[in-house]
Amino acid sequence: MGFLAPAGQVIALAIAEAMAPPPKPDITRWCEENIVFDERSPMPGPFRIGRFPFLREIHEVLSPEDPSREVTIRGSAQWGKTVSIVNPVVGAWHEFGPLDSLVVHPTSSSATEWVDNKWLPMRRQAPSLRKIFGEGRGDNKDAKFNQETLARNGSLKITSAGSPDDLAGTSRRLVVMDDVSKFEMTPKGDPEAMAESRASGFEDAKLLRVSTPQILGACRVSRAYDRSDQRLYHVPCPHCGNMAPLTWENFRKNLDPERLHAACFNCEACGGIITHADKETIVSLGRWVPQNPNGDHPGFHLWRAYAPQRDWASIALDYARAMGWNTAKASGQTEAALTEKVEAETEQTFFNDVLGLPYEQASKGPDWEALRDRVENAPEEEGRPRSIVPARGIILTAGVDCQGDRIEVQVVAYGENYRRWVVDYVVIPHHIGDEEGREALDALLKTTWRTERGVRLPLDMMAIDGGTYTEDVWAFAKRWPWSRVIIVKGASTSTGPVMVPQKFERRKDGKAKKSQKRAFMLNVSQLKADFYSWLDKEDPVHRGYCHFARGLGDEYFRQVVSEVRVLKRARSGAVTSSWELVEPTRRNEALDTMNYSEAAARRKGWTALTAEQWAALEDERGGEPDDPQPDLFDADVPVTVPARETEETPRRGGLLEILNNNGD
Repeated sequence: MGFLAPAGQVIALAIAEAMAPPPKPDITRWCEENIVFDERSPMPGPFRIGRFPFLREIHEVLSPEDPSREVTIRGSAQWGKTVSIVNPVVGAWHEFGPLDSLVVHPTSSSATEWVDNKWLPMRRQAPSLRKIFGEGRGDNKDAKFNQETLARNGSLKITSAGSPDDLAGTSRRLVVMDDVSKFEMTPKGDPEAMAESRASGFEDAKLLRVSTPQILGACRVSRAYDRSDQRLYHVPCPHCGNMAPLTWENFRKNLDPERLHAACFNCEACGGIITHADKETIVSLGRWVPQNPNGDHPGFHLWRAYAPQRDWASIALDYARAMGWNTAKASGQTEAALTEKVEAETEQTFFNDVLGLPYEQASKGPDWEALRDRVENAPEEEGRPRSIVPARGIILTAGVDCQGDRIEVQVVAYGENYRRWVVDYVVIPHHIGDEEGREALDALLKTTWRTERGVRLPLDMMAIDGGTYTEDVWAFAKRWPWSRVIIVKGASTSTGPVMVPQKFERRKDGKAKKSQKRAFMLNVSQLKADFYSWLDKEDPVHRGYCHFARGLGDEYFRQVVSEVRVLKRARSGAVTSSWELVEPTRRNEALDTMNYSEAAARRKGWTALTAEQWAALEDERGGEPDDPQPDLFDADVPVTVPARETEETPRRGGLLEILNNNGD
């Protein structure tokens, strides 16, 4: 038999609940009550602040009750910035009271990635978010990027920096800019400034910038961090108790290339060694210390050495790989254990993603005359004539640039440890739309180049610029399989991956069209900067050294170092970088075709081949030929380029004539 509760009691409880103040905003408490890492996480189980003690102060300044209007967090990748800072800040602020919030990502794809793989899974799992937003299945596309609370007293808007129209609209008391360093200027203005303006109507608004850094001088999060109070996390020495931050400079000087597994820090006060076994203890006792007391807002810098997910040996190994060291012996692992096929890290990737520091990118190449003299005056044993390929494991590619009256082609061999050898530079005096021009390119793809020991090698791949004369370029490319000819186009962005497939419409079944395997967008800004930094290498055996054939001519060297990187400040204060010609009359086809040939080499695995795969290439291409045969460029071997014959146009000369017409 049931009993009814007194009506007065029910009413009193309801009134009491309605009148009760919301819980004090505490983002750390919110994390412990709502976050549970699943089995896919490196640290499964409920969130515990003891694992991440450096987060407590960050959470405090991000609280709605903290007077700080701005907060900047600069750090390395993959230590939980999104799941332990961005998501909890949004959730705790909405829990505290009625709120309109805005989360901005660099691109539409990154915004979608965050909603689908970071926000909605947490929204479905966290009790607080389920109570505020509901289950969040994300079935309605409009609701995915404009999520309203169940009580209709707040909303969460998610957009990209590339959508200025979406950045306009209602005022927002909480604005989160995730991966802000990758924000690009738009024709309608600076997206960072536009996002900030959304909070201008609130005295108690909060602006949060979170990002790994990018290029020094044009890095948004570093610019914000520089004007902050620049807090670093100091930890005690386990021997003498001296408090100091864990710095890359300290770590690097203690790095032994032969013992990467023993990577460590040392105390500047007593000289004691601080090992990875000490990390958990010293990090738990650490504290944030401002380095710039005159800063105008709280700013935090944190890198991978503090994160519980990775050990210090892994940082040393990442650095060794980025620098091209022999990591098998140094890390105490077998060669077989290191043959997983992964994209090799560049130095910029290491500085940005591991150290959380901006990377000082090369802004210009060496003087062209000095570069030419280095090549032409090199000892006989170090130089090679044009058209001869080094006898070693290499990938042979060509980069093609199309002009109104000619086609320019650069043939380059790419080897292990980021080294390259320029084999030849060819100018074909025809337009890409002419059959003669296409047949000349066909001939280059059909011919073979001789190594120093006489082995004949074909081009592994040709990359042709599709930014101009696009229809003609596609008409030529389709004559060859995508495994031999790809189409490339320079992207306007200076951030992001070096090479990504161009976006095309998908088929009705959802699968990518085959053209996506042929067409790629290039981050030419990074390609140029990396190439210029490698041009400064002086030792031929060093990682990234660039070799050039003799006899390429003055004009080639003028072109290959024809651009400089220029920093410009917009009215908003944002600094952008662009590559411009050293002189208005200087041509840059040699630099462009170098980038395109590198794209083809990357497509063939230049940055991903393992040591065993390079050794196999060495066996295949570095030995003596089975059946010696005459050289393509010997005078007694006639090679002709097929062309249409008409009464008005006699048959043109052979391939040798075209190759020798190098435009000097």
